[in-house]
Amino acid sequence: MDTVLILDFGSQTTQLIGRRVRELGVYSRILPGETALAPLLGPQVRGIILSGSPYSVCAPGSPRPDAAVYSSGRPILGICYGLQRIIQDHGGEVTSVEKREYGRSRIHFSGKRKPALFAGVPEGFISWMSHGDTITKAAPGFSVGAVSENGLPAFLQHPEKRIYGIQFHPEVTHCEGGLRILENFLFKICGVQKGWSMEAYLERIAGEIRVRVGAAPVLLLTSGGVDSTVVAAVLLKLLDPDRVHLLYIDTGLMRLKESEEVQQRLEGLGARHLHEIDASARFFAALKGVIDPEEKRQAIGDLFIRVQAEEIAKLGIPGAFLAQGTLYTDLIESGKGVGAKANVIKSHHNVRSPLVEEKRAMGLLIEPLAELYKDEVRELGRRLGLGEETVGRQPFPGPGLAVRILGEVTAEKCDLLRRADSLYLSELRRRGHYDRIWQAFSVLLPLRSVGVSGDVRRYGYVLALRAITSKDGMTADVYPFPVSELLEISAGITNSIPEIGRVVYDISSKPPATIEWE
Repeated sequence: MDTVLILDFGSQTTQLIGRRVRELGVYSRILPGETALAPLLGPQVRGIILSGSPYSVCAPGSPRPDAAVYSSGRPILGICYGLQRIIQDHGGEVTSVEKREYGRSRIHFSGKRKPALFAGVPEGFISWMSHGDTITKAAPGFSVGAVSENGLPAFLQHPEKRIYGIQFHPEVTHCEGGLRILENFLFKICGVQKGWSMEAYLERIAGEIRVRVGAAPVLLLTSGGVDSTVVAAVLLKLLDPDRVHLLYIDTGLMRLKESEEVQQRLEGLGARHLHEIDASARFFAALKGVIDPEEKRQAIGDLFIRVQAEEIAKLGIPGAFLAQGTLYTDLIESGKGVGAKANVIKSHHNVRSPLVEEKRAMGLLIEPLAELYKDEVRELGRRLGLGEETVGRQPFPGPGLAVRILGEVTAEKCDLLRRADSLYLSELRRRGHYDRIWQAFSVLLPLRSVGVSGDVRRYGYVLALRAITSKDGMTADVYPFPVSELLEISAGITNSIPEIGRVVYDISSKPPATIEWE
């Protein structure tokens, strides 16, 4: 199968590059940026992409690719840091800029003839930038083919060597024509043949899981959400259902009536061993006095795995593999990108918990979705026969409502947020918005504001509403509610739930914000 190698230098969107390549039907492998490539450059490798990075090429110790990248003869595409790395490695100059180029920027072609990389992309298209360095001197043999609206180099090429570099991120959905640029690189420059599909992915992981597991039992930690439900469907399809155990831990941090819905959904998959544990009291005790978001996630993650370990011992299934619904985005945000230079955005308890790390080190962790994004997981679920009511569910964080209650988490606050969030989501469904939104939820703020109820002055909680649109969770835009409907939803919440005195709407996009508040 034709393959494109993507070298990861720690960018938060490296996996998104891989997602876009797969979206175009091409198999890609993501490797640490400094990987020794010579043993990997078989005939199936048709091109190499260098990712962005949080580092500067001007900084000592910044990551650089193996020299075999440049001598391989394969077409190369450098993105952001990848371009700067190419230029500096070939004798050009890169320096920092006084004003960082960030966000949307128009790109203008420099020559009379549009480069092949931009076939079908209009003059003056909107790119997405995120860098603090710029190229001040092109390397020998390289020419500038496009500039940003600030007059800085945005595209350089060495056509004879088939080396190309762009100073923006085509993988981000905000970039106009970004997918076309990647498509041109893959098919016009690299000449790859399509070979990637969800069927091929399922076939590959099926073989891997069967070989790894053998005759051992598997225990899946399930929340009943899209990801863990798809993993349950995968395991029950590939393995003997008698060897598949599903463990649902009720943390007390779930949404209204969610535990009952989880049980019905998993039983509908044909699960023979569904173990439900009510550990809510233990979780609230562990969260008592905890305010820091990372400490919350750590406390929940550690207790979650401890409870799981205790229950395994009670169930008498020693030596069981642990399975979970980890996604690419979980790994990226937790600093578990392929390369060694990835930064932590926020930790996910299914990624960074010391106990999960221990299972991972022992080779007893199964994560069938760890190469997929949410939209791909939904597609996989559909191919496994799951209904739209399951695969169409909006994402829900592993730590549950704990990261939607800012400040200390208590049972009383959870009950309050459950009621408010259920009302909010019900209104979205009733008004026809739910299926147009990637994710919507409520956040309870750790403060109260003055209000009036009848003739009485009172202080009520402040509730923030969040609704975003996205394709893969790596970038997100605010859902454009009609103001009149926001007013009606707000009034409905404050009238129905007297403890809430004020409602606000979060209008932040990702980036710079994350989707969740904590």
